[in-house]
Amino acid sequence: MKRLLSYMKAYRKESLLGPLFKMLEASFELLVPLVVASMVDVGIRGRDVSYVLRMGGILVLLGIIGLACSLTAQYFAARAATGAATAMRNNLFSHIAGLSYTEIDQIGASTLITRMTSDINQVQNGINMTLRLLLRSPFVVFGAMIMAFTVDVRAAMVFAVTIPVLCVIVFGIMLVSMPLYQSVQRQLDRVLLTTRENLMGVRVIRAFNRQDSEKEKFEKENSGLVQMQVFVGKISALLNPVTYVIINLATVVVIWVGGQQTDSGIISQGQVIALVNYMSQILVELIKMANLIILISKAVACMKRVDGVFQMESSLKDGEKISQDQPASPKVEFANVSFAYGGSKSDSLSGVSFKAMRGQTVGVIGGTGSGKSSLVNLIPRFYDAGEGQVLVDGTDVREYSMETLRSVIGTVPQKAVLFKGTLRENMRWGKPDASDEEIYAALETAQARDFVDQKGQGLELPIDQGGHNLSGGQRQRLTIARALVRCPQILILDDSASALDFATDARLRKAIRSRTKDMTVFIVSQRASAIRNADQILVLDDGRLAGMGTHRELLKTCEVYREICLSQLSKEEVERDEQQ
Repeated sequence: MKRLLSYMKAYRKESLLGPLFKMLEASFELLVPLVVASMVDVGIRGRDVSYVLRMGGILVLLGIIGLACSLTAQYFAARAATGAATAMRNNLFSHIAGLSYTEIDQIGASTLITRMTSDINQVQNGINMTLRLLLRSPFVVFGAMIMAFTVDVRAAMVFAVTIPVLCVIVFGIMLVSMPLYQSVQRQLDRVLLTTRENLMGVRVIRAFNRQDSEKEKFEKENSGLVQMQVFVGKISALLNPVTYVIINLATVVVIWVGGQQTDSGIISQGQVIALVNYMSQILVELIKMANLIILISKAVACMKRVDGVFQMESSLKDGEKISQDQPASPKVEFANVSFAYGGSKSDSLSGVSFKAMRGQTVGVIGGTGSGKSSLVNLIPRFYDAGEGQVLVDGTDVREYSMETLRSVIGTVPQKAVLFKGTLRENMRWGKPDASDEEIYAALETAQARDFVDQKGQGLELPIDQGGHNLSGGQRQRLTIARALVRCPQILILDDSASALDFATDARLRKAIRSRTKDMTVFIVSQRASAIRNADQILVLDDGRLAGMGTHRELLKTCEVYREICLSQLSKEEVERDEQQ
């Protein structure tokens, strides 16, 4: 709750004025039974029509003033709630953006989306209703009891007994329901995860004709959510009937006691009506309080979940060094590097050491799961090495500021990701001030200029979310062009040409090699043909460096590499390469 209060500090005025105007409204509401009692005892008993009309006018005036106070309170409460929720959502988004891949992998995208949307919305509603009702309802309840004592002490004793009983019931149900709402939110996470997986993998699901099994899986998760919601709903639903029963019994007792007092001439009929009205006010406010407690229970549970994300700190600590240019040092160096993903029992990389000099093209090849992507992800410091050092220009990457390190690296991930907007906007991600000439040059190098020209819209070509209006090969070429626009010193192509045909892939590699000058290029691929002309080839096998050298050297010295080549190239071609 400390975090929530820190956001509310910016809205101190609204947080005070909202409840203040609500209590002001409640004060006028507490006067209504007295006005009605006076109308009955004086106006109706004395058949004084003018008095009845005056009292009726006072009731209307009290209603108008109360409405004005209520609207004002609602304005301030909504302003504080939406403002605090907006600031929290912005800060949560920034915090998530600062988390490393390790934390994001651990939490999961569906959970983070739930925290950003549903959970913060619940917190916002909780703030709004708390400012409006948390003080108003107790104020009316205890105010009605005090006003009842001013009417008749004996009848008011019913209030003194009823209110504590109701408080015990209300808060008891709250203590039971609050942890259950946390369980409901966790189950909601699982439903959202299933939904997200199905929407993202819809093509695969249909290709394997798995619609029925996925429907069953979703229905199972959704049924679990419904059962939990029904269970906690039943507990929460006890509030209203129990409250009604107790209040109605108390009303009967008040009427009974009030009737006896009236017969004895101690109080008037109008005062009995006032007592019943005060009991009705208590009933209404306790129902509001019961619903408020349910809402607060949900909001508290959601705030704890949001705070849990805030409390997660990135495992990557930003360095301070801002200068990296040291021509005499290897551009990239791995010194006995080992790495394991969070929760994994075995290393993805073990004891990897190599040097890549400025202007070199380094090929990385190996079987599936051999650690190729893990290796190149350590260079821009998406993850930190568990042991050893990853150095860029002779300096450990952990010493650089993230901005400095990543400003000199262009990364093209395995999955080609584009964003909704124009082609020009997508190309300027790495260099916001890139000119059209620079963009076209990058498109030409990435072998994307031809299809862009064919579409006839130039750099204003609209890109749908995820680039789904383009083919897989077109998306890959555009992501390569996006990385080339910034002219990085280190270019990482992580199996980013897998959707290209061999001819286009060959032209792409040739263009990159001839136009990147002093750029150090890492090409991760499962195709031997894609990396055979690299200055240095790293062969990974189960996270270990099985071989390192040129294509011809590895054919002679590395059995793993030779097996890969024989599985993709003809035996005659492999033997000819060995003899050259």
